[in-house]
Amino acid sequence: MLATTEMALLRRLAHEQSSCRAPSIVAAVVRDGELVWSGGRGRVDGATPGADTQYRLGSITKTLVATAVMRLRDEGKLDLNDPLEQHLPGTAFGSATIAQLLSHTSGLTAESPGSWWERTVGADWDALVESLKDGATRLRPGSKFHYSNVGYGVLGELVARHRGQSWLDVVRAEILGPLGMTRTSPHPEGAHANGFAVHPFADLLMPEPSPDAGAMAPAGQLWSTITDLARWTAFLGGHTGGVLSEQTVAEMREMVTVDDGDAWTTGFGLGVMLVRTEGRRLAGHTGSMPGFLACSLVDANAGIGALVLTNSTAGVGITQLCLDLMNLTEQHEPSMPEEWVPSTVDPKLLELTGLWHWGPTPYHLRLLPDGLFSLAPSDGPGRASRFAPVGEDTWVGLDAYYAGETLRVGRDSAGRPNHLDLATFIFSRTPFDPAAPIPGGVDPDGWR
Repeated sequence: MLATTEMALLRRLAHEQSSCRAPSIVAAVVRDGELVWSGGRGRVDGATPGADTQYRLGSITKTLVATAVMRLRDEGKLDLNDPLEQHLPGTAFGSATIAQLLSHTSGLTAESPGSWWERTVGADWDALVESLKDGATRLRPGSKFHYSNVGYGVLGELVARHRGQSWLDVVRAEILGPLGMTRTSPHPEGAHANGFAVHPFADLLMPEPSPDAGAMAPAGQLWSTITDLARWTAFLGGHTGGVLSEQTVAEMREMVTVDDGDAWTTGFGLGVMLVRTEGRRLAGHTGSMPGFLACSLVDANAGIGALVLTNSTAGVGITQLCLDLMNLTEQHEPSMPEEWVPSTVDPKLLELTGLWHWGPTPYHLRLLPDGLFSLAPSDGPGRASRFAPVGEDTWVGLDAYYAGETLRVGRDSAGRPNHLDLATFIFSRTPFDPAAPIPGGVDPDGWR
């Protein structure tokens, strides 16, 4: 990056460390799937922390557990609508679905009963289930957002049961290894920052504990570095390295439930936190454990993300810092649009493009560069969706009103396309074309 860009980014990081009194802090920017800048301020063992210094991730751990669950789904081993009872029988909360657990809509209690789980040695799965026999479900499953650390302890056990090994071994083998994340571990290894609480009224530190969370570990156990977390940030932006398909990661980034009302600014997809601010739609997660804060966010549309790790229990604006690092990067080095180049098009697809009418309303059907179709009103707002091929003359909606709906191409006796059937709605080349099979027909006297 340009020296001026790097100085602006380091200046923003230095301001956060100084004004928020963080013992140490590291941050990075990811662009188009690559780590393009990283920096550190403060001291770890007397030196400036670097890209290989481990910090605790906290709840960013949940995104890796969710990825392991989605791999099971893509392999056909489970369905997201399955009730938990189908896979983990005998719990008191088996009616909750896997999708509800992923999106924090299961109604499960936020924290495990007993001692404060983040600060005490965790019990095993049997003990956790026993503690949840009574009153584990606080809200009707599916009714609303209710963040649940317990839910991810449950999902970790779900992964373990299906794979026949611990959730951690699964994450190592199926995610960390393939992505080259060699410095992500359940406990600190090598160079690492110790966690501290900063006194609110004096420049003093208190060491914080970092016990093993046992069955609750899938909710926040992992430690990692800037280098590894940058790779994970790129993954959530769509650079998946074959661990999941890009389509599945995009599905994880889709909004399931909002956290703050109708005009949402935060919410959740499938294991992924969503933030909408300053014209951006960001996906990732924040993390908080005693002595540590973490944040990883990516704007998949813009191809840029940022991440922050600090060893302070509270007081550092990690989310805003991530956003500022992205904005500074784009202000100093705006991305160049990709060059347009012509492509080869199947003539059978080309003949489908152009003007169609839903009743009297004109629509345009366009071929997109990625081989999809876009159907949208020719002018003004209205129902618009993209479609992917699923068979001969058959397409499925990917988003908006027609998501999941089937579009079929109808042809005349000569094989020429003369109408589109979209979830029983008929689109014809001319408004209410009498040659198209419009349910109910049209007035026999036509337009007058």
